[in-house]
Amino acid sequence: MRVYKTPEIRNVAVVGHGASGKTSLVDALAFVAGTSKRHGSVKDGTALTDYTADEIERKYSINLALAVAEWMDTKINLIDTPGYLDFTGDALAGVYAADSAVVVLSATAGVEVGTEKVWDYCESRALPRLFFVSLMDKEHANFERVFNQIKEQLTPKVIPVEIPVGEGLEFHGIINLFSKKAHLYKKGTKAGEYDEVDVPDEYQGRFEKYSQELIESIAATDDTLLERYLGGAEIGRDEAIAAMKAGMAKGELFPLFCGAAELTYGTRALLNKLVELCPAPQERPPVQAQKWGSADRLALTPDDAGPLAAQVFKTVSEPHVGDVTLFRIFSGRVKNGQDVWNAPREAAEKLNHLCVGQGKERIEIPELHAGDIGVVAKLRDTHTNDTLSTKDNGLVLPKIPFPEPVITVAVEVKQRGEEDKLSTGLHKLHEEDPTFHHEYNSELSQTLIRGLGERHLEIVVGRLARKFGVHAQTAKPKVAYRETFRGKSEGQGKHKKQTGGRGQYGDCWIRIAPLPRGSGVQFVDEIVGGVIPRQYIPAVERGVLEAAHKGPVAGYPVVDF
Repeated sequence: MRVYKTPEIRNVAVVGHGASGKTSLVDALAFVAGTSKRHGSVKDGTALTDYTADEIERKYSINLALAVAEWMDTKINLIDTPGYLDFTGDALAGVYAADSAVVVLSATAGVEVGTEKVWDYCESRALPRLFFVSLMDKEHANFERVFNQIKEQLTPKVIPVEIPVGEGLEFHGIINLFSKKAHLYKKGTKAGEYDEVDVPDEYQGRFEKYSQELIESIAATDDTLLERYLGGAEIGRDEAIAAMKAGMAKGELFPLFCGAAELTYGTRALLNKLVELCPAPQERPPVQAQKWGSADRLALTPDDAGPLAAQVFKTVSEPHVGDVTLFRIFSGRVKNGQDVWNAPREAAEKLNHLCVGQGKERIEIPELHAGDIGVVAKLRDTHTNDTLSTKDNGLVLPKIPFPEPVITVAVEVKQRGEEDKLSTGLHKLHEEDPTFHHEYNSELSQTLIRGLGERHLEIVVGRLARKFGVHAQTAKPKVAYRETFRGKSEGQGKHKKQTGGRGQYGDCWIRIAPLPRGSGVQFVDEIVGGVIPRQYIPAVERGVLEAAHKGPVAGYPVVDF
């Protein structure tokens, strides 16, 4: 693979609900482009970007993964993201590393909850987006229904640039509204080949309807273009493509494509439009970075001559390799073997064996330019959300705001003596996946793990066994009970001592009253006139707090009084 410069790069996140066809689409795009030599299958466990044991066994994506498609002298970095909500942390990371996104929808299921979630992620980043209705060859596929769902549930600014020829088992082509031709796919093709023919007569009505809507939507994004269109002038293809790209950048247009990735139908047209419509890195807004140890901020553009700032958006621990780091260069360039600096951790790192990711394979490359995405192994102290820069100009990029865990379970080893291995494994898994948290609760004497769902934590327990040899099982967390007072009370303590001479006498009252939940323990000193010397008061407070550690009812801590 050759080295690509910034204008020749497209960073595209492929997002959508689980089982909508994202991984199959990425596999087909890389294969049709000729960058991948094998057309894999999720069903057969040979998909390019679903290569871990968990993914092969379960038949769905769990991790973010990279693939490359070289097309029209352009390098398309495809970021395949998981679709199920348990793994949305990786979907968010992919969105942050990308400059645009393909939102994939199932032609049978349409807009689903995962679709809405990743749409919101893309909205938060103002990413230019296009839609791809996949699985058009499946039974009950319905392009029109999915199109209407997108308009109603996601955005009214969606506009088809292709319409299908047939649906379900009858799907065998698309009508390209730009070229005004039908692409009828060759039976048995594995590389998206098609015969270009005139639009079939039975599709003329739909073709004319959608063609007019397309050109009107494009013209509406530019006042000059709209004036010419209303004046009867014809808008050429190049003008239309440029206007559509500008409309996507402003969030005013979202093109809609369709196909069947397993058959490679629709892949060539999509590759063309990824190059023509999606922005190169330098066409995106600057990124704000902070100088380490200073309040100064710096606007970074993807310029080779700029200061180095590369963000780690994913780390993976692989057998026999160690930690593998995926990073996006927002400014500067890197070369194989270059020394870099992780400022917050004060860690010097070396980029040995600089690579491009192609599924589980690594393609070594001499350098990467600004805006590109790279892979490197065996960094010593760099993890997800860290920034790599240079020691003379330490920079920190904004962190990816990963979602917080929503479910907690206890985890315990099946074999005694593996507690230390459990702790080490959980720590490594957290470094890979920031949405996974863990802690040891000394009060409960349990190790608690937290994640985004039951499926998420099942994967964690499985990885403990496979990666670290720790066989563990989950259990319900014990309840951390608390005691409190239901009403007011008071107690008196007296002290009398007479040993000759002046005697000793003390009379002290403590009043207790319940407080609202969450108030904790509040100690109020109501002594006036120094009738009890002030030096004795802290000892009384300590005694109250110590007594609250173990309540009188069941021995649980006493709170909120």
